[in-house]
Amino acid sequence: MGYTVLIAEDDRDIVEVLKLYLGSQGFSVLSAPDGEEALSVLKSNHVDLGIFDIMMPKMNGYDLIKEVRKTMNIPIIILSARQEDSDKIIGLDLGADDYLTKPFAPLEVIARVKAQIRRYYDLNTGSSKESDTVSYGDLKADLNSFTLTKRGQNIDVTPTELKILIFLMKSPNRVYTKAQIYEHLRGTYFDGDENSIMVHISNLRSKIEDDYRHPRYIITVRGLGYKFAEDRVLANE
Repeated sequence: MGYTVLIAEDDRDIVEVLKLYLGSQGFSVLSAPDGEEALSVLKSNHVDLGIFDIMMPKMNGYDLIKEVRKTMNIPIIILSARQEDSDKIIGLDLGADDYLTKPFAPLEVIARVKAQIRRYYDLNTGSSKESDTVSYGDLKADLNSFTLTKRGQNIDVTPTELKILIFLMKSPNRVYTKAQIYEHLRGTYFDGDENSIMVHISNLRSKIEDDYRHPRYIITVRGLGYKFAEDRVLANE
């Protein structure tokens, strides 16, 4: 498979279990017992995806995500014993793409890793037969470089945020429920996942809208879900 996963986790038993399962699926695995060492590993090795714990010595997972997002947009999955919705929202808000709680099923972790790898790198390599770019008004998403620009200026977005935006842009004015968006991202749906979609949408709006309180691109359709408002975008050109 050729992909490398970095596990930032101070519990050696968890690391060994994940190494066993990931290795059996063809992944190369690096590990670090704390956030500081994880950053060092990232600087000296090519890493395709990160699995980060939150509660680690020296530098916790939240701070690690913030540092990684300054220079990299690789997929990040949080794997933590903290199960409160507020913890999940903080993690997603900082730039994580997925959040799993302990105790966990190793096969579910593998499935989430494969989903993130497939969706991120399929888009990144332009393997889709569809157009390499999707654009409306002053927004342009480039599937080859996996970048987003507005009026020619780069906008820093996470892989999940860009996937959501591209999904909506490809079917302008079509309303999608939170469940449909999540299923598109992960290939399945779990109760409670709607909150994570709300966080990603909120983060997207704060980055692409001129005034996130009065969105022009991503519109909430009360009681239904969200849509990319092609009519509003084109009307303001």
